Amino acid sequence: MTNPEITVTIENPHDVLCISLLEELTAELSTLYNEDGSFGFTPADVTVPRSAFVVAWLDDEAVGCGALRPLADDTIGEIKRMYVRPAARGRGVSRQILIVLEALGRKFSYRELWLETGIRQPEAIGLYESAGYVQMRCYGPYASDPVSVCYHKTL
Repeated sequence: MTNPEITVTIENPHDVLCISLLEELTAELSTLYNEDGSFGFTPADVTVPRSAFVVAWLDDEAVGCGALRPLADDTIGEIKRMYVRPAARGRGVSRQILIVLEALGRKFSYRELWLETGIRQPEAIGLYESAGYVQMRCYGPYASDPVSVCYHKTL
């Protein structure tokens, strides 16, 4: 799926490029939240069935990523690791990533998508709310985290 300048492709999360994007995201989140920004995520999390890791390309340069993985319930997928490099922000890259992840969620027969973001990421909150995500009670490891904000969307 593409925008005139943006292409989003499924990639192997173990590739060097993907690892680099994940490391950049981890560093940014570590700075924002003063803790390990990986939050326990590893590339292996998106190598199971009904999961995917995507990379956004802007003029043939990798500028962002996102992931989709199953939760314990077969009907729910979880969006993870949404990231856009600073130089590419404000150009619709994250929205394109989200559109592709939602399409994959439908392809994988998820009825709902859940996600967690943080209170120090107002741009992410704005993106999710403008895309129809509704705030929900935080789940799993985020249930008692005071800086977590969780959302869901019915597909």
